[in-house]
Amino acid sequence: MILLDTCALVFVALAPERLSAEALHAIEEGEENGSLACCDFSLWEIAMLIARGQLDPGTDTLSFLKLVLASRVIRPLPITPEIAKISANDALFAHHDPADRIIAATALHYGGPLVTCDQALQAVKGLKIIW
Repeated sequence: MILLDTCALVFVALAPERLSAEALHAIEEGEENGSLACCDFSLWEIAMLIARGQLDPGTDTLSFLKLVLASRVIRPLPITPEIAKISANDALFAHHDPADRIIAATALHYGGPLVTCDQALQAVKGLKIIW
């Protein structure tokens, strides 16, 4: 499983040139073997960016979210009790951003790398970052 952070989802859809070569390679490989996923919380983050006018996908929110997932066959993963427990571990996280915690905890729970440009997540022990 290769988990895409919110920034990676947006870049895949609207600005693929912003992806690093390593990130793009991982995404293409994940697409080929059907292992791309995202945390369901990322969908909420994108919806909020659109609602606040910070992101203009050129279409309505629901259509955009569905297109992002379908474009590369990205499977949204729900927050489970195990993921919630990991995300609440202050020893793992230097910051308190709930979205970052849940997304990183999802990657940790499933044991896959996280495609992200978020530098703060590099400090999470045991989390493999691709960028």
